[in-house]
Amino acid sequence: MKKNRRIYASLVFLFLAVTGFTSYAQTKVTGKVTDETNQPLPGVVVMQTNTQNKTSTDGSGVYVLTLQPGSAQTLTFSYIGYNATTLSPAGGSLSISLKPSSQSLNDVVVVGYTSQKKASITGSVATVDMNDLQKTRIVDVAQALQGQVAGVFVAANTGAPGDGIKIRIRGEGTLGNNDVLYVVDGVPTRDISFLNQSDVKSMTVLKDAAAGAIYGSRAANGVVIITTVNGKKGKANINVEYFAGFHQATNLPEMLNADQYLTVKDRAWHNTLGNAASAISPYQAARSRTDLADTDWLNELFETGKSKNLQASVNGGSDDVQYLISTGYYKQDGIVVQNHDGYERFNFRSNVNANVTDRFKVGTNLQLSFAKQDKLSSSGDVPGVIRHALLRPPVLGVYKNVTDPTYSASNPFTDLPFYTGNNNGWDKNFEFSSNPIAIVNFTNDKRKTFQTFGNIYAEYAFLSDKSLTFRSSVGVDISFSHNKNFAQNFGDDNDNNPDELYPGKGRNNKPNNLDENRGEVMNFTFTNTLNYQKTFAQKHNVNFLLGAENISSKSSAIGGSRQNFDKSSSGFQYLDYGSLTNIYNSGSASEFNLVSFFGSGTYNFDNKYFATATLRADGSSRFGPSNKWGYFPSASAGWMVSNESFMKDVKWISELKLRGSWGQAGNQEIPNNTYQTLVSESGGIVNVVRYGNPDVKWETTTQTNFGLDFGILKNKLSFTADYFIKKTDDILLTVGLPAVSVGVIDRTYVNAGEVSNKGFEFGLNFQNRDHAFKYNVNANIATLTNRVNKLQEFVKNINDDQTHTRTAVGQPINSYFGLLFDGIYQTPAEVTSHLFSNANGALPGDIKFKDLNGDGQINADDRTFIGNPVPKLTYGFAFSSSFKKFDFSFLLQGVQGVDRYNDLKQIINFDSRPFNSMTSVLDSWNGPGTSNTLPRLTFNNNGGGNVSSVFVEDASYLRLKNIEVGYTFDVKKIGVKNVRLYASGQNLFTVTNYTGLDPESTSLIDKGTYPQSKAFIVGLKINL
Repeated sequence: MKKNRRIYASLVFLFLAVTGFTSYAQTKVTGKVTDETNQPLPGVVVMQTNTQNKTSTDGSGVYVLTLQPGSAQTLTFSYIGYNATTLSPAGGSLSISLKPSSQSLNDVVVVGYTSQKKASITGSVATVDMNDLQKTRIVDVAQALQGQVAGVFVAANTGAPGDGIKIRIRGEGTLGNNDVLYVVDGVPTRDISFLNQSDVKSMTVLKDAAAGAIYGSRAANGVVIITTVNGKKGKANINVEYFAGFHQATNLPEMLNADQYLTVKDRAWHNTLGNAASAISPYQAARSRTDLADTDWLNELFETGKSKNLQASVNGGSDDVQYLISTGYYKQDGIVVQNHDGYERFNFRSNVNANVTDRFKVGTNLQLSFAKQDKLSSSGDVPGVIRHALLRPPVLGVYKNVTDPTYSASNPFTDLPFYTGNNNGWDKNFEFSSNPIAIVNFTNDKRKTFQTFGNIYAEYAFLSDKSLTFRSSVGVDISFSHNKNFAQNFGDDNDNNPDELYPGKGRNNKPNNLDENRGEVMNFTFTNTLNYQKTFAQKHNVNFLLGAENISSKSSAIGGSRQNFDKSSSGFQYLDYGSLTNIYNSGSASEFNLVSFFGSGTYNFDNKYFATATLRADGSSRFGPSNKWGYFPSASAGWMVSNESFMKDVKWISELKLRGSWGQAGNQEIPNNTYQTLVSESGGIVNVVRYGNPDVKWETTTQTNFGLDFGILKNKLSFTADYFIKKTDDILLTVGLPAVSVGVIDRTYVNAGEVSNKGFEFGLNFQNRDHAFKYNVNANIATLTNRVNKLQEFVKNINDDQTHTRTAVGQPINSYFGLLFDGIYQTPAEVTSHLFSNANGALPGDIKFKDLNGDGQINADDRTFIGNPVPKLTYGFAFSSSFKKFDFSFLLQGVQGVDRYNDLKQIINFDSRPFNSMTSVLDSWNGPGTSNTLPRLTFNNNGGGNVSSVFVEDASYLRLKNIEVGYTFDVKKIGVKNVRLYASGQNLFTVTNYTGLDPESTSLIDKGTYPQSKAFIVGLKINL
């Protein structure tokens, strides 16, 4: 009986225990997670401590989690950028506020087809904080890197809307294409102008070869990895942002007004050989005329530009499917009058990720974009709108008098100066410059691009712990372009030749003509990777990657042109309406393929010792059979000194890490099929167009890097330093063959030459979020030394007469080459003592050049290297802060030790033709001792027509790129999460000694560059 009672008691106890346990296991904990400003944090991982039982917060920061029995009854909250927190729930409720983390070593960084914790990275890798960059209002996402990363030079090619961005990572590594490789969601591309800034989640710069070698043949100039924003689990989160801005030209030179112009040209006329000192010059005589104007051509050309941007996104999802849909519209009318320099872009993006099963995941990242640019000559190129605004004399008006016999309502602009009658009756004392306002009015160059970019992928996890993952992705980059340029005939007729084909028509665009081109480019990337990540015995961490990739590219283009359209209104601007004479049409196509195999392995022991090795093999159709394959290895190692036991008592050091790496990357950026001989046939006769080179092979860039990462105060203050040596061998360049033996044919590609870059890079970051006033400081600086070490045996140097540069051994790439300025001749005796043979007829007041070979004359033998266009120093300083609902940020960026040839200065201040000039010429030499920098005014050559150091200027600058202040309103009562109102300024000031329009221009020669504009922007961002 007692035995039965014991059995019954045991059963009851077991029942109560089981029911009690079950009751506890079914306990649900709910709560809300917010940040330090009490704003909800969606996507926070909430995990029952030491289990796999987890969930995440929804769009409102709310979570629900059912606790499991037999495990710790505490919750751990983790979110990137915030301190992980573990707490016990009080009953069924637990709400917390997470604090931002100063420790970032556990952050995950996307590198080379996979991701790694920041602590395990041993190469030179920099990640850009996109949260701060969202406060810079930029058109091209590439510009977001400006001033942010040490060793990365970023500049706008020009200030014209829609013009490109130049990026150089650790200098100019080759004599050909130096463009970086972008990898967007795993799809490679050379251009990211189609991206919407708000769609970008992260940007990671792989600077050294050890980090970039996994991308092999395309990584020689550096790699920028971009991931776009994905959806988050939870309720739909809607963001809408709109901003509008005003843009103005700034740093414009002060030009001569009409009175000053006539004074200067009168002095030049009297200083011209053959003109009597007592004679009245035509410029003095012109003062009595009543038809002279006083035109400020820069004021007439530039106006206030306008921009506007609207973007909206919605993201959300469940445990199984997450989505993001976004759209954007950007429009900018530039700072040149008449809105013929506009840019417009539409974007649509859809990112979807779905967990089909616990192991199988599929997704797509797809973007559609359409861009339209009204192209205006923006770098001094023909027809040179900016250039002519600086050249044109102020005595000429914008519009003709209606009584002028050449006036017409359809073409009221002044052209050739002062019509005086028939038979080319033009007053040539004011030169035949063009009216820039007329050029703008008649420019009709439309460029349109439609692009599809993205990928679809599938991912499957093997093994019970899902440590082995297979991923397959198909990427597409397809673009269709349509360029249409109708060149309207305008201006005054200046040709009375009886054989003239188009009598009575204006001298510009004679006759009118249409040039139209359409093209398509289709790039497909098929990538398969197998990734194994595992931790053994809590100390041994491994990450192995194997992959194969196939890239195929096909492009085709077709175009045509016709002239002499009888009717030129928009309805007739089609090829069919042009004349049947001088018809031109063309069509072409090309393709290339790249097949690659790659692998990498990373080992980490106890978070102290790290090692990574990679190898990639690329086979390219651009090279011949004997050199089709290139092999690119790398190795790197790191030592986390701060994790050693002997450092455990050094509490103030949060991180001390030493890094070293070596690696190789390649370059295949040459035209297709250059290893083959190109021929043409005409009338049954075959002619060689270009001799091929079957031995042409890959360029190879070898880079060695030593780095240090240091952090204190829980990494509130962090410092990074790198020293690198980057050397490119077997540089691909073209060589001309002797015309006497082979005739005049295209140049042949060969491997020849070597270029090196080396320098130091330093980065400093300090963040303080412990108080109501929170702020972050990021500063970086980098040095660079660029040298050409070797060229091809029969190519002693490479000259470019268009940019006045010479590439030679021992000098930086594209160094300026010319005569050295040595002051101004003050007296005839000085001329005689300096020049034994005055072959050029130099006079007092002319420019004095150094006679480097001492032969008593100045000629081509006295030329030398006079400037370096590669910046020696780049730097940036960014500050961001917040106080309660207010936020404030700014970015300073600059370069030092860079030169530019100011061709515009040469033609407006030193030319022997009567162009307008800057007011500085008022201080030109006018007798002994009056000036030793500016030569005499004359219509003869005073030395200003020579390529010389006079026109090579220091283009160093410091620029306030962006400054912004904002306020976030708490408007939950009306069903809106928050509203942020902000005001922003861009390019508000620039400190520089450069006298051109914009020191940031990337052109080797400045012929009149469309300048960066100063902008004032007001915007509103709404989170629903």
